[in-house]
Amino acid sequence: MTDARFRRSMLCLPASNAKALAKLAILECDATIYDLEDAVAPDMKAAAREALIGHFAAGAKAGVEHIIRINALTSPWGEADLEAVAQCRPDAVLVPKVESAADLSEVAARLDKAGVNGTRLMAMIETPKGVLNAAAIAEAHAPRLAALIVGLNDLRKETKVPRGPDRRVLVPWLMQVVLAARAYGVSPIDAVSNDFRDLSAFDAECAEGRAMGFDGKMLIHPAQIEPANRRFGPSEEEIAAARKIVAAFDAPEAQGQGAINIDGEMVERLHLEEARKLLARVSS
Repeated sequence: MTDARFRRSMLCLPASNAKALAKLAILECDATIYDLEDAVAPDMKAAAREALIGHFAAGAKAGVEHIIRINALTSPWGEADLEAVAQCRPDAVLVPKVESAADLSEVAARLDKAGVNGTRLMAMIETPKGVLNAAAIAEAHAPRLAALIVGLNDLRKETKVPRGPDRRVLVPWLMQVVLAARAYGVSPIDAVSNDFRDLSAFDAECAEGRAMGFDGKMLIHPAQIEPANRRFGPSEEEIAAARKIVAAFDAPEAQGQGAINIDGEMVERLHLEEARKLLARVSS
């Protein structure tokens, strides 16, 4: 079962950006992804690791999920990234370009050896093999695997799909990741939207992602936090409806009933379970 925490907005920022790290204290994102990979130039990798270690030592913001995106272990920087992870002890490690369960197994083994076996894993699904093997990846590593995050920039490059006005041709791949994640209790997270200035288009993309079943979105700019939180979070109407379902099933006349009539609609106990999950997430 997917864990209860919200992952509506997962802000990714370069670990080398001191100004961005300092600003995190006032941002309302659900999760922070400290990037040591794509957003950090090769000659800045070491400085980024040191800045990140200092940031965690000073006390990262409470109530936010802290994730470090490492470089691949096959790169010149992967080993040093894991050493930094061992010092920082984040909530999760995000592994780039995961194409098989073995890609995560190696990282998990290194984390365990370093004594940070409580750290969860997240996987970037951003290659054709990653999409095709998403279910196998999730099955092999649940429940330690917390999220599958789609990386459309790399996926477009690998598949030769050009950037267009919408994501229509990509929907089958996006839904394949959602299905794999839901099958094994993992959070599916939608891909970044590169044009952070067009918040109207971003809002529409968030609405589309929510309709597909994603839990949230990976972000690249603080301006995207509010739309993501609003679109992927429960509305007041959804919260009120959940409370109504719980109250209706708690009524004496509903005891032992598998389905009840609420305002002319048949509501089953599976809806009660979802309503309780929603209210638990809101109150946590």
